[in-house]
Amino acid sequence: MPLDLTGQALARFKVLDLTRYRAGPTASRQLADWGADVIKIEMPPVPGEDTEADPVKARHGPDFQNLHRNKRSLTLNLKEAEGLEIFKHLADASDVVIENYRPDVKHRLGIDYETLSATNPRLVYASISGFGQDGPYEKRPGFDQIAQGMGGLMSITGLPGQGPMRVGIPIADLSAGMYCALGILVALLEREVSGQGQWVQSSLLSAQISMLDFQAARWLVDHEVPPQAGNNHPTTIPTGVYPTSDGHINIATAGGEIYERLCRVLGDEELITHPDYATGKARSENRNALNERLNELTRKKTSAEWVDILNQAGVPCGPIYNIDEMFEDPQVKHLGMAAAVDHPTLGPIEIVNQAASLSRTPFRIHAPTPELGQHTDEILDELGVSAGDISALKERGVV
Repeated sequence: MPLDLTGQALARFKVLDLTRYRAGPTASRQLADWGADVIKIEMPPVPGEDTEADPVKARHGPDFQNLHRNKRSLTLNLKEAEGLEIFKHLADASDVVIENYRPDVKHRLGIDYETLSATNPRLVYASISGFGQDGPYEKRPGFDQIAQGMGGLMSITGLPGQGPMRVGIPIADLSAGMYCALGILVALLEREVSGQGQWVQSSLLSAQISMLDFQAARWLVDHEVPPQAGNNHPTTIPTGVYPTSDGHINIATAGGEIYERLCRVLGDEELITHPDYATGKARSENRNALNERLNELTRKKTSAEWVDILNQAGVPCGPIYNIDEMFEDPQVKHLGMAAAVDHPTLGPIEIVNQAASLSRTPFRIHAPTPELGQHTDEILDELGVSAGDISALKERGVV
């Protein structure tokens, strides 16, 4: 039976999801989480193919389960004429199509924006690529780590002098997906005024550069090339990782008042008036010496003691968790960032919850990640395809 989307914010929208890997599924997941009817279009099963060894493709693995919840699965072979015809009928009745093929593939298949919008002018068509839909790099394959490097992120990540360092998550993929979802929502809002759909585009490279934010602005405005700063904040000093008697903590100061609070709590008020540290400029110039002084002081207590003492004094401070420790934190539990799912094969599992909340139309996990082709018959029936024709399509490998 169709998913119960009653009361969900985006329940009136139907989305065709042609995407694979991470950036595209991240965009469609955002829409699905808020109630859009997202149909994940996948190739029919290939006899003998084993995808469970691939952590990205393993359907019952944590990555796949987290990326594709709240969606329906339709198997459809777009290389077959009948498959393309079915897809175009679906597109005529949909609000959004999302794809992350190489820029030329959609034109070769005849499912590009110009073609589909000719029969459905209200269609919002979203494309995610590595480098953009045109330009000198349009045909290059795009991967997250490539975008992290070309987008400048790896040059400012890591310890000074250690060489480029990637961040620990696929930030270019995730950012491109989130920007794409935002663009889709803007296009849907604009459609309410104009009555027309449009083509939304995002890329890993542009998303990564946008996410640099103030680090990119340092170059554009002041022509300053940001260096690696390790665990230290690039401009707000002292802010970084400090050792304790049993581990490490983060301390963040912003402005002279919080710096003075920090010095008083640490028991070294001389640091407030010392000419090497009395001003923000001086602290920046003498960052390493100041941090050495602070390291000596923070080693005198445990991480838990400092987190409690500093926060009570109005100095931003926090523990540095492993992932398992993070999910045990009482505030994380209060926020409900581990969302429970009852999976028909895996049983009770947890996946990562939404970071945003709405007071009247909250996020809801209404379905676990579907099995391959789980909703094929249901979706084709909604399209008006008879049971006999569905069986014939399956025999010919179209669905």
